[in-house]
Formats: sequence, structure tokens, C-alpha cells
Amino acid sequence: MRKHLIGTLAVSAALMAAGLVQAQEIKSIKIGTAAAKTGPGAGGAGVTHWPNVKLWVAQVNKGGGILLKSAGNKRVPVELIEYDDRSSNDDAVKAIERLATQDKADFIIAPWGTGANLATAPVFAKYGYPQIAVTSVTDKGPELAKRWPNSFWLLGGGQHMAGSLVELLKKMNAEGKIGKKVAMVHVADGYGLDMVAGARPALKAAGFDVVYDKSYPLGTQDLSPIVNEIKGLNPDAFIAFSYPPDTFGFTEQSKIAGFNPKVFYVGVGGAFPVYRNKFSAATIEGVMGTGGWDVASPKIQDYIKAHKEANGGNEPDAWASSVQYAALEMLQQAIERVGALDRAAVTKELGSGEFDTVIGKLKLKGNVRENPWAVGQWQGGSFYGLSPTNLPGAHTPILKPAWK
Repeated sequence: MRKHLIGTLAVSAALMAAGLVQAQEIKSIKIGTAAAKTGPGAGGAGVTHWPNVKLWVAQVNKGGGILLKSAGNKRVPVELIEYDDRSSNDDAVKAIERLATQDKADFIIAPWGTGANLATAPVFAKYGYPQIAVTSVTDKGPELAKRWPNSFWLLGGGQHMAGSLVELLKKMNAEGKIGKKVAMVHVADGYGLDMVAGARPALKAAGFDVVYDKSYPLGTQDLSPIVNEIKGLNPDAFIAFSYPPDTFGFTEQSKIAGFNPKVFYVGVGGAFPVYRNKFSAATIEGVMGTGGWDVASPKIQDYIKAHKEANGGNEPDAWASSVQYAALEMLQQAIERVGALDRAAVTKELGSGEFDTVIGKLKLKGNVRENPWAVGQWQGGSFYGLSPTNLPGAHTPILKPAWK
């Protein structure tokens, strides 16, 4: 019995020593990410993804790091490992593979874009990493979460996003502000395909006359033929489910062509401050776009201030930027609650916990965020959320005046 007791104490001491060594060895938490720095997606990722990732890392490290019980209840700084996926889904997959197998990242931040998130989801699942997909609009969120329980979808789907837009158009038509003619165009990529799939049945059910419904390839440079063809149809509402370069292009070409529909809606990029800065607040007055936020929220105001201070005075966009930052807050809170770099436990906490974020309290249902902002509009130099109308801070839509 004495020998057994001595042996037990020796084992316990060895385990304690091993735990102490392990705690001492956690010098940093490796967090990797891959998103576009070049190619068509660079503009979007350069506004929504990279500034918020770097702001979060800087703020976390300024506070000493992420608190880990497994590190002796100490804060451990974040070490960011980053790659350019060159706006290629194939490169995004390779980069996530490299982060998991070569860099041995503790956690990986999901990439920018619907297509990239869908392409990399199997890789996140294969290596057991939680994937908090922010910049991904897909109606398949519930289905994907069942297939890959480690995935979380925060931005909504085409049925919700496009359906909210159609509800606004329907209300404006009922009030006699616009007619029934709608022209619609979409980029032939994940976001555009999902949005148009939600818009088509919604427009039909609402009784709108869709006079134009075509796609264009990702990376299209000259959009003038599309704009001129649509102008000739004289629609009441123009809808473009576009990526940032196309959003800017459609706006520029519409100004040149003198195309002035009462409703002018563009997709990703329409909520970017750089969009307002390029065309001026007066020029884009009344332009609608994907997204929105409650700009009067104190948390949003604090976030805007911090974002500007960390990014050379540049503001966040009024849609996915704050959601991207909130996703990183969720990750940090989940890690600290678990108290260790246990990806399986952190994944479980992300799916079941409630988190206090810059966009308010977040608790996912079936790994999906419910009722996100869908439609916003430039009014008086600020981009306000319009729909869903029951969200705090929702504004009333206005008709777009002629281009200035």
C-alpha cells in the first residue's frame, strides 16, 4: 500500500508538472485567416474582412490577450497568420489546408465571400475547426450546419435578403410611389445566384413585371451594355446583386447614361463608406444596397470610433463589418469560457451560448443568425437600415432623386 501511495503521488506530481510545462509553453494563440488581397474580391475583403480582423487582434493584444485557464489562468496574446487567397476559391481551400496542417493554427477565421466560404467548409470540418461564416449569403445555412455542425452562418440568405427588398418595393408600389416594372441583374457567383433565387419567386408573388433578368460573369469590366439595355426598358426599380467592383461600375455607368429609376439598388459595396466618398453623399442620395445597421446604437458608435482610429480614419461598412467584428468577439468569448484551445469544446459553445457583441446579444438557432439586416439606404450621407422594419433604428425608404 505504501508503494502504491508513493507511486500515485509520483504520477500526480508528474501530471502537475506536465500541466505546468504545458501552461508555460502556450506563448501565443495562433489564429490564421485567408482572404482576398488581390483580384476581384480584394475590394470587399479590404473593407469588411482585413480591417476588422486586425482591429480585433490589436484590441485583444492591447488587453493582454485571450484568457486561458489552461495557461495558468493567464492572458495569452494572439499571433495572426494571414494569406492572400487571390479571390480564388481553389486558393482559399489550399490556404485553409496549409493553416491547418503546416502552420498548426489553433483557430482559423473564415474567408471573405459566399463562394469561398462554401468551398472551404469541408476543409474546416475535416480538421475540426469552427467556421464562423460572416460574409456569406446563403439560404443553405440550416442545411450546411447540419452537414457541418462546426459551421455557423451569420449574414442571412437570399430568401430573407431579397424577400425583404421585395416587401419594401411592394409597400412603395401600394403607396403609389413606384410602378410594377423591375429590371434585375446578378453576378454569376455564390452571392448573386443565391440572391436572385430568392428574388425571382418573391417578385412574382408580389405581382411585379420583371422586364430584365440576366447574369454577368464575375470580373466583368464593361457594364455599359447592360445599363444601356436596361435604360431602354424604363423600369421603376433597378436591382443589381453585385460585388463591389460591379456596384461601383453600375453606379458610374448609370450616371453617364442618365439612367434614373426611382429605386436604384446595388449589392455588396453599396454600404461601403468608400462608395459614398467616390460619388459624394449628394450623388448617391436614395441609393439602396444590401445590408444596414442601427447607426445610432452606442455600441456601434464606439465601434466606428475604434475602427477609424485603427484604420487611418477609414470607417467600417454599414453591413458586414460590424458582423465580422462580432464574430470575432464570439470566438474570443467562447475560447475564454472553455478556458483552453479545445476546438471541439469551443465549437459547442459557439452553437449553444449567448454572446455580448457590438451588434447586440447574439444567440444562434441551429448555427444560424436569425433576422439580420437585409436592406439599407443612403440618406443625408449616412447608410441606414430599412428592413427588416422591426429592427431597432430602421428608417423609412425614400425615392432616389436624379444623379448629381
